[in-house]
Parts: sequence; structure tokens; C-alpha cells
Amino acid sequence: MADQKDLEDLILKTLHESTTIDNSVTFYDQKASKLGTVADMMGVISSLHADLFVVQSATGKSTQEWVLTPEAKTYVTKGSPEAQIFAAVPAEGIGQKALMAQMGPMFKFGYNYCGKNRWLKLDKKTKTITRLVDSITDTVIGELKTIADGKTLPAKQIKLLKKRKFLKLVTRKIFAVAKGPNFSLQRSGKLAADLTPEMLRSGEWKQQTWKPYNWDAEGAGLQTGALHPLMKFKAEVRNVLINMGFDEMPTNQYVENSFWNFDALFTPQQHPARDAHDTFFLTAPATTEKLPEGYAQRVQDAHEKGCKGSIGYRYEWKESEAKKNILRTHTTAVSTRMLYDLAQSPGGFKPVRRFSIDRVFRNETLDATHLAEFHQVEGFIADRNLTLGDLLGTIKEFFHQMGIDEVTFKPAYNPYTEPSMEIFVYSKELDKTIEIGNSGIFRPEMLLPMGLPEDVVLIAWGLSLERPTMVKYGLKNIRELFGPNVKLPIIQSNPICNFNEKSRE
Repeated sequence: MADQKDLEDLILKTLHESTTIDNSVTFYDQKASKLGTVADMMGVISSLHADLFVVQSATGKSTQEWVLTPEAKTYVTKGSPEAQIFAAVPAEGIGQKALMAQMGPMFKFGYNYCGKNRWLKLDKKTKTITRLVDSITDTVIGELKTIADGKTLPAKQIKLLKKRKFLKLVTRKIFAVAKGPNFSLQRSGKLAADLTPEMLRSGEWKQQTWKPYNWDAEGAGLQTGALHPLMKFKAEVRNVLINMGFDEMPTNQYVENSFWNFDALFTPQQHPARDAHDTFFLTAPATTEKLPEGYAQRVQDAHEKGCKGSIGYRYEWKESEAKKNILRTHTTAVSTRMLYDLAQSPGGFKPVRRFSIDRVFRNETLDATHLAEFHQVEGFIADRNLTLGDLLGTIKEFFHQMGIDEVTFKPAYNPYTEPSMEIFVYSKELDKTIEIGNSGIFRPEMLLPMGLPEDVVLIAWGLSLERPTMVKYGLKNIRELFGPNVKLPIIQSNPICNFNEKSRE
């Protein structure tokens, strides 16, 4: 263990006699190495520097030198492995197994060199090792002693010793140490750092020697909370939709029955989306108690017979299937309830713009772009004389406000919209176009049973919140954004998601 007081006394004495220590490496090697490690010495210098006894400054230089490995240090006194093996072989020879047992691990390090130097030979028949020469010169020990003395060797010899892992290259930074303004051979006491009420009352602060204030020191980091990137993006999307004139719908009902989630949306009861491999069904309570009277009958008629020229699906609609409870697969179930309430409004129909952002659940296979639960952004406009052009323009303006202009559409099929379109955006991070949502014009078979006027048109779209968030934050795997694989440093270090200011003009 290093004696800090002895190191301090040595440094102060050397400075007193010679004013400066020009080379900390040389000083350590020649005077301080017996009193501690390099780290011990630098710790003492730093402490003296803090109290203004000495001034420590890096010269901007560093030195690289070869030093012995711990293994090689043992060979300086005992001889190289090959020399020790040669010494262990008597004049009459020795069995190979006996020599291996005697020398242990050193045998494999040194025996080959005995063969290369033609010192020993092995009789393959008798497995006996005998000497080829009477004596040897151990050049390796001489080379190791040269390095230990701080001297150098030719590059060829350095290369061979390094190959045998006898040497390692050490980089050492050189410091210069000089006297400070309060230099003395002994410390006068610890400098005061804090001004106390007692010092002020007694006047002691006037005689106190103060530690200088470091104006460049950074303050301690604040332990604060951090918003998840998904929540930051959610707030930005909400602001965009509100600025576009939309009102937010309440979406705190995760458990929904199949009637509002599927049947009211004119989704047939045999549709694949209603199978267990796509939807999570509840076991308790497994079903809802009742459905809205009158409206449920009109939905049944639309499924079985159709309306306004439609022939429906021509199957036997079952109330028991509609009563099954599920985890909602889309927030369109919320939109359906809002539209039904709108149709029952005593003041008659009024145009509306509504949106929702909340969690939905689907029995998906997990991969880089799919999770079993995710957030859905949904919006709809209900008014008269709306067209497909209004839908396209609304969606493009929505994404434009978020700084995403490369938006494309592809015809698709949805049970409750016609025409229907899938929405795609180009991701520079993924270097490909990805599907981001769905859209369409709600069918009369969905709207008329609610009681909405025949001339009312409703355009709507829905998209995942996670996928555009991945695009904006440059993430390639959705599991880096949502779920147990998210790392806390990502949440703490991600900046607030700012959309392109140009897109807001």
C-alpha cells in the first residue's frame, strides 16, 4: 500500500530543491516508484494542486515504451523457459513424460525453442530427451534484463519477445509540476470551501484561507422524468388534428363487444378478423348482457337482407356472436358509438370532425413492424357532398403537417368502407415504402341502420401511431419503441419530436 505522506514529502522536497519536476515519468522511475504506483503519485499531485501548493500541467506529450509482462519478470531471475528446461535435462537424458511433469506448463512454452536452438533432441522410439550441447547461453534473459533496466532493443528482437508475450507497449503521459503561489514544504491546513453562519458571526472568514471557486465546473445533473418518444409523437399528432378542426373522442374503453367492434361496422360474422387467431376474446365476462334495442335489429337486417339496393351477406345473423366480449381491435368501435349517438341527437344531424388516439389489441405475430398491442390514430369527417377527393386531400394534409409528404394509396377491401384505400409512406431510414394505415368512405349498410340521413357521407382513416413514430425517430424495429425491450437511455436522450417547420407554412 502506498504511503501518501512519503510521496507528498518527496514531491515537495524535490520542488523545493529544483523548482520544477520537468518529467513526471522520469521522476517516478528514478525516485517515486518504491513509494507507490503512478496513480498514487498523480493522486498526490492533484491534491497538492487543489490546495495551490503546486501547479500541475500536461506538457502535451506522451511516451510509449516496452515493459515486461508479469510472466516475463519471473524469467529475469530464473532464466528463460528454454534455459530452465535445458537445465532440467541431466547428461544421461530424461523421459519426455517425466520432463513434462517436472516443468508443467512451462514445457510447452520453452521446449520448441530448445529444438530450434539445437540444444535438445527427442528419441521418438524411446521417448527420451537428451542434450545436444554441454552448455548454453541464455540470450533471452539478457534481453529481458535490458528492457527491465529501461533500455531498448533492436526491432527484430522486440518483435520476437512481443510474439512470445514477454513484452507489452505502455503509453505514459508526461506531466510537468511546478511550485504554486502558496508553496511550502508542509501544508498549512486544509483550505476552506464553505462559508458557514458561524464564520460570519465570529469574523473567522476574514482570516480563513479559501479554496478558489471553479467557475467552469458544471453543476450536478438534475434527476428528472422523461417523456416516452411515443407519447411525444402522440402529443404532436393530437395538436395537428385539433388545428385541422377535429374534436377528440373519449377512448378509455379497452374491452368492447363484438357488436360495436364488428357487427355495427357491417363486418360479417364469418369474417377471418373475428377468428381467435386475429382477435383476443375474453373468458370472464365472456359476453355482454344486452345490445341496443331497435338498432341491433336494423344491423341484423342489413347483414341478412341489405339496404338501399344492397342484398347484404345473405346469412343467418346470430345475436350470441355479436354479444361476445373482446379486446377492441380498432378504435373504429369508438367512432361507431359516436356516430350512433350523433344520429340520435334531437337537434338533427350536424357536420362533425372527430378523432381518437388510443391503444388497440390484435393477435398478431410479432416482428419488426408488428406488435400484439399498439396505438391507433383514427379520424372521420361526417358531412354532405363529401367525395373521395376530400378523403385524399385530408389524409395528405394530415401527413404534410407532420412533415411526411411522400404518401401513396392503393385500393383495398374493407367490409365497412367502399371505396377503400391502404395508406403508404416512404421511410428514408428503412429505405422502403411501408404500409401505415387504412382509409375509405363508410358504406350505407353501416350508416343507415344508425339513423343517419341518406345524403350524409362519412370519410375516415386509421393508422398506427408506432409506425410513423419509427419513421420520425429513425427506428428500424418497433420493439425498440414499445414493450419490454425499450432501453431507458433512449427515452431519456430522445429529443422532442419536432415536425418540419416548412410543412406548417
